[in-house]
Amino acid sequence: MGTRTGLRRTVLAAAGVSTAVALLTTGTASATGAAAGNVLTYGGAAGSAVAVGDVFTSSLSSGASVAIRTTAGGSTGITCTASQFTATVTGNPAAPGTATESLTAHTFGGCTSNILGTTGVQSITVDRLPYNTTVTSGGPLTVGAGAAGALQTTVKLNTLLGLTTCVYSSTGLSGATSNTDNSITFANQLFSKSSGPVTCPGSSYFSAKYGPVKDTSQSGSPSVFVN
Repeated sequence: MGTRTGLRRTVLAAAGVSTAVALLTTGTASATGAAAGNVLTYGGAAGSAVAVGDVFTSSLSSGASVAIRTTAGGSTGITCTASQFTATVTGNPAAPGTATESLTAHTFGGCTSNILGTTGVQSITVDRLPYNTTVTSGGPLTVGAGAAGALQTTVKLNTLLGLTTCVYSSTGLSGATSNTDNSITFANQLFSKSSGPVTCPGSSYFSAKYGPVKDTSQSGSPSVFVN
């Protein structure tokens, strides 16, 4: 009898240890999942998950301007003092992962040109919107073709001979996000001329920094973080 009782106590004790280990394991997994959160959050890196359908908007970062140059890193081209984009979130999975957005608007203003033969910039229009955008854990961001086709921008320049229309296209843009100032930076992203006279440069390199990116669907338009 004593032997059986001792055996029973041993079995119960072992079961208790196994149950405790299982609970601890489950608790750890849940805590890890909670800490990971979603790729896009607001209110902080460990903040609330951005909802599908939320609308983001951002203008140029303080002190930044748009540089559209004829050569990568060059000084000849177009400079804009104002620019803004709007995007709608279409997917926001758990981190690490890739969130998706639809870029619905991208505008430019206050643009000037020092391209030989030009006297000013009448307008810059982003065509074929919306574009498909992805944001991946760790910071990389891409902007790619939408249903209407590849990225395309129409630039109308005032020249000594009158108005000139230049059309540029791109297979896609690559940018980098930062949680330090909730920004997106593009550097020397190539657009190639698809139509326009010789006055239009053959290549165009786009650089700009936008931030902070705001979730305008939430109260107070909080800044957006990438996890």
